[in-house]
Amino acid sequence: MGGFSAQVVDERDNRAATGPSVPEGPPPDLVFKRRLRPAQVARELWGARELVRALAERDLRARYKQAVLGFAWAVLTPLALCAIFTLVFHRAVKIDTGGAPYTLFAYVGLIVWQFFSNTMNQGALSLANNLSLLNKVYCPREVFPLATMLVATVDMLIGTAVLGLLFLLFWTAPAVTFLWALPLLLIQFAFTYGVALIMSVAVVYLRDVRHLLPIITQMGVFATPVAYPLAKIPVRLQEIYCGINPLGAVIEGYRRALLYGQAPDLGLTAIAAVSSLVFLVGGYLFFKKLETGIADVA
Repeated sequence: MGGFSAQVVDERDNRAATGPSVPEGPPPDLVFKRRLRPAQVARELWGARELVRALAERDLRARYKQAVLGFAWAVLTPLALCAIFTLVFHRAVKIDTGGAPYTLFAYVGLIVWQFFSNTMNQGALSLANNLSLLNKVYCPREVFPLATMLVATVDMLIGTAVLGLLFLLFWTAPAVTFLWALPLLLIQFAFTYGVALIMSVAVVYLRDVRHLLPIITQMGVFATPVAYPLAKIPVRLQEIYCGINPLGAVIEGYRRALLYGQAPDLGLTAIAAVSSLVFLVGGYLFFKKLETGIADVA
């Protein structure tokens, strides 16, 4: 009996020394697991369509209402860059455009690049610039980058109208293969929106990213075949390049469809489509993963 009593006392002393046992975490049935269902996501975005329209309209008014030239600024930038590219690349470097007027050749690429750069730059700041609204109104947070892409789409439509005037100026017309522009447009939208989602949440968590945006824009216009054809990139590297930067295949596809009467390179276009889908899905998952902490970090 004495030995048993001593053992009980020792166990009691050990429990007192170590303290009460602390569970490592909540029970598995109480752990919150967020599940993203495509149908539910689509319903939420469709339900927020009026908010997207209102945000886009607000941004358009803020950008052009007090400007003397108004919506003309949507085409002045690509036209100015097109003039510079014509003087520098076409006259000095002698870019081979396959018989197409260089102004048309460069302007097609600039429309795509301006759409991407405007969406990326404005979309990256869309959450940071709307924190007051974001914390007061419940809505899918991805509508803010989506609204900036809608604004960039309006600018692109204006730029496309000017492209039609350029075709008249050079006494030419788009080839009948212009219908290939529709699948290329989907690839362009998917890649651009995916990048905008990534950059928007990255700016909230890492403010240094906003200082990186001008560098990406300045380097990207030369790293993307805007002023030169995709053929300038070695053939053995074109597939890898289009996987990293789908805009290369998109711009080349637009040129082939609109200027040369040819179908886009199906191999490179397929690579760009898969890459854009990866950017879109990966960017959306990355966005939703960090979305819940936006209000705390900001």
